[in-house]
Amino acid sequence: MVEVQVLREVVSSESPRDDLIRRERFPHIWCPGCGLGTVLKCYVEAIASSDIPRDKHVIVSGIGCSGRMAGYVNIDSYHVTHGRPIAFAEGMKIVRPDLEVTVISGDGDLVTIGGNHFIHAIRRNVDINVFLVNNFIYGMTGNQYGSTTPLGARSSTSPYGCPEYPFNLPLLAAALGAPFVARWTTLHVRQLAEAMKKAMKVKGFAFIEIISPCPVGFGSYNEMREGMDFIKFFLENCIVDHNADLNKVAISMRPGDPIILGNFVEREAPTYHDLEREVFRKAGWLK
Repeated sequence: MVEVQVLREVVSSESPRDDLIRRERFPHIWCPGCGLGTVLKCYVEAIASSDIPRDKHVIVSGIGCSGRMAGYVNIDSYHVTHGRPIAFAEGMKIVRPDLEVTVISGDGDLVTIGGNHFIHAIRRNVDINVFLVNNFIYGMTGNQYGSTTPLGARSSTSPYGCPEYPFNLPLLAAALGAPFVARWTTLHVRQLAEAMKKAMKVKGFAFIEIISPCPVGFGSYNEMREGMDFIKFFLENCIVDHNADLNKVAISMRPGDPIILGNFVEREAPTYHDLEREVFRKAGWLK
């Protein structure tokens, strides 16, 4: 009862970003030590400091722990089917190019189940932001391993170690032509919020991989059962290198193997929307 009372007092206290969160839905459902609260904080700070009107911001998320993000942000929000938030966001942006459409969802949702949508949205250079929260596991649906689970890491479906190589997501996004590619952890709060703000200014596909603690899921199988275990790991193993060779930034989550962070790619490229309008002009459908 004491813990419940403390939570109520915290929720009832005022926040400088009350206008951007749905206070009636707090306390949130995320586990102790999870990094998703930090992701939410960074996102609303990026919205508040952007020069884009609040009513032009839209968030889309799918199924899973990260998918709950859309329910806590007080803007137009869409909680869609598993693996399909990028497809949904693409359709919205094509129909309403005036909107700032951001997808925030998990690794399992976006690149294991939704990998096909991920690669084609980048290939087309659709003008959306994708903030992928990577906790290396299917945290809500049973702690199964997925396409970002490090080689040898344990999970409910790999009790003796994951037998598959994981995606190197910054390399994949960069190779497909994304104009903006970054990676930060939830420990790097200022850098993450600034990267989100940068992404909102990008003309084209902007991608941020966010490495997030999951003590109850990934951590419980891999001897990192507390949030502080992840924070200590990040402090000891993260290196910021904006000019890193992306062929060498894969994550092993083994002590001593660095996690390379940074704003790796910042470039310009024609967007799908620019190229589509050019086709329409050639066809005589636009002046």
